[in-house]
Amino acid sequence: MSFLGLGATPSAPSGAVNQQAMQMALAELDLITDVFNKVVSSCHAKCINQRYAEPDLNKGESVCIDRCVAKFFDVNKKVGERLQQAGAAAQAAGGVGSFGM
Repeated sequence: MSFLGLGATPSAPSGAVNQQAMQMALAELDLITDVFNKVVSSCHAKCINQRYAEPDLNKGESVCIDRCVAKFFDVNKKVGERLQQAGAAAQAAGGVGSFGM
């Protein structure tokens, strides 16, 4: 079975792409690209001197980038866990998990 649904259903014409799977893949790609761009801009602003003196990162910049990226994903993970907990609590309380919207 293919990720994009190629050949996933026998009734689909040969070579047809599952449109829903394609839309989901594109949405996921957009989210990943957005996260990547946020990490780059945030960590670049924090760790890289605006006046480039060398073509490569120095040791301090490399360490800062490593820590910044690790912290970014650690916080991202914690926020995701909290949102899941809040959604589960709202759903258990009879809500639809929409966080009061």
